[in-house]
Amino acid sequence: MASASTPPLLMRILAASVTVSNRAATIIRDIMKKGELGIVEKGKNDFQTEADRTAQRCIVASLHKQFPKVTIKGEEELSPTDTVPDELIEKEMDAEVLKQTCPQSLMNAKDEDIVIWVDPVDGTAEYTQGLLDHVTVLIGVAVNGIATGGIINQPYYNYQAGPDAKLGRCIWGLIGLGSFGFERQKPPEGENIITTTRSHSNRAVTEAVESCDPSQVVRVGGAGHKVLLLIEGRVHAYVFASKGCKKWDTCAPEAILHAVGGRLTDLLGKPIPYGPQVKFPNASGVLATVTNHDWYVSRIPDDIREMFEPEPEQTPVA
Repeated sequence: MASASTPPLLMRILAASVTVSNRAATIIRDIMKKGELGIVEKGKNDFQTEADRTAQRCIVASLHKQFPKVTIKGEEELSPTDTVPDELIEKEMDAEVLKQTCPQSLMNAKDEDIVIWVDPVDGTAEYTQGLLDHVTVLIGVAVNGIATGGIINQPYYNYQAGPDAKLGRCIWGLIGLGSFGFERQKPPEGENIITTTRSHSNRAVTEAVESCDPSQVVRVGGAGHKVLLLIEGRVHAYVFASKGCKKWDTCAPEAILHAVGGRLTDLLGKPIPYGPQVKFPNASGVLATVTNHDWYVSRIPDDIREMFEPEPEQTPVA
């Protein structure tokens, strides 16, 4: 429990995560500048680079140093014997986050209530292909299995504005407090713009999108990038009828989306659990909206719904 002079645990985790996400963004840009990406193919259209490995070491080691009792789940499988050099350990916390008031219901969240989900480079394939605005760093904070706080750091935001443009932005949010670091516009009226995967499409993905009567389909990489399009008001929904997404892809985006009044569920409209014992894949797909969520759920055809089974419901810890 936080004292009067110490911010609550959850706010300290978010403040540390904002700072370390900015450090990870710098690592990602520096590795790209050197041109030695160290690409490893983990599976079909599933890549890992030196940026993934180094950024994850930085994020996980830094957060573990400050919050040793909190469970941290990272996407990349790295050797537990790896020694993380001191220069990769980020010890600072973002002062602006610490100034915010923690919602009363989250004031007393304890170490054992929290799981941090880390995707050091969301959109790795796009990173290797030069589609840099698709790339994000994701740090999601789940409390009692519920996506509650999140960071989406976009290392190459503004990269097409010229050689002297300032790169990058960090967006963060907390349910009950709000989301920060971006400007939301009203989605185009009279349209139904849907975003979905650009590299993992199949019949089910296409059929699910088409069943929602899109006026336009925006195919981009990275779950973080797709939800950014949604919260900024550039699309109306994110529909992905596939088992390819993982918990570290959706925890941070879900929390930020929820903080602005939106919803992210599986394709059946059921919550995605983020507790310490859950399986990593989002086995029932992803559906995210700011409004009219139930309408999109109702549009998914029965033959697509039958391909997925809802995950076991998670009972929040009292």
